[in-house]
Amino acid sequence: MKHAFVAMSRFAVANDKIGQVKQAFRDRPRLVEGASGFLRMDVISPEESPEEIWLITYWTDRPSYLAWHGSPAHSDSHKYIPKGLKLDPKRTSLTYFEYVSG
Repeated sequence: MKHAFVAMSRFAVANDKIGQVKQAFRDRPRLVEGASGFLRMDVISPEESPEEIWLITYWTDRPSYLAWHGSPAHSDSHKYIPKGLKLDPKRTSLTYFEYVSG
């Protein structure tokens, strides 16, 4: 990967749904894979904060990411979120990065 745009979404589950959230990511319908400019996605959870999820997506460029983020497929992907999920708003963020080297 020579040049890429990276978006990292970080959130913490505020109720007992973290196991269901992690399973939902494992079983996800992979709608993003068909998005123009999509390169890769990693879903990770820190060992010291297992209630947190970090969703890292790699794109050819920022416009590709923004097109996906505003698309019906992106909205459809959220249909698989466990019912009753509550997030900690103080621990929710979206950060953009320039991919420099791997």
